[in-house]
Parts: sequence; C-alpha cells; structure tokens
Amino acid sequence: MHGEKSIRYYALIDSGADINIFHGEIADLLGINLKNGERGEVSGITQGETQAYYIHSVTISVGGWKYKTKVAFMPTLSQNGHGLLGQHGFFNLFTVKFDYSKQDIELKEIQKR
Repeated sequence: MHGEKSIRYYALIDSGADINIFHGEIADLLGINLKNGERGEVSGITQGETQAYYIHSVTISVGGWKYKTKVAFMPTLSQNGHGLLGQHGFFNLFTVKFDYSKQDIELKEIQKR
C-alpha cells in the first residue's frame, strides 16, 4: 500500500534476504517513481551479477496487521518469480516459526517497546 493505492502481492519468506525485495513493476502499480528511491545493489538472487534496486517506504499488510516498512523495488527481478520478505522489513516485525512436518508457518507480532 502506498497512499490510497494497494495491490495484492505474494512474496516468499526468505531468512537469507537482507531486505524486502519486490519487482519494480509493483512500484509503478502503486504510483511510486521507482528511481526516486534510495539506490542500492544486490547479488545472490541475480546469478552472480549485481543488480540495482530502489528503496521506498510502503505499508505491508500481513495477517491483518499493517506496517510501514521499507521495500527494495528491483526492475530486473524475474517476472516469473516472487518478491522476497527479508530480515529488515519483515523478520524485525515478526517472530517466525516454521513447522515443516505440519506444513505450517506461524507469525507472532513483535511487541514494540
């Protein structure tokens, strides 16, 4: 969600991702000028090449909870892939418990101090 615009977007919970990364097209759909964000670079998910991303503040909604957080929008993220929920912007907001045998994920809101 950004301003009055919101869209449904699925992302993978990735404890190995430093930050939330969404496809650049999502920024466009939310009315965000992609390249006005803080520029950074990432590798790993890009098969050894570093690729640019642009960080913007958005509101994410997870399980009915809404949080203003930062997302890195990456224009070259695969159109066939999913966004990633990472350490900063997701794992710092929730305690995450995976139970593989039950195919279950439990999120608990981290209480703000």
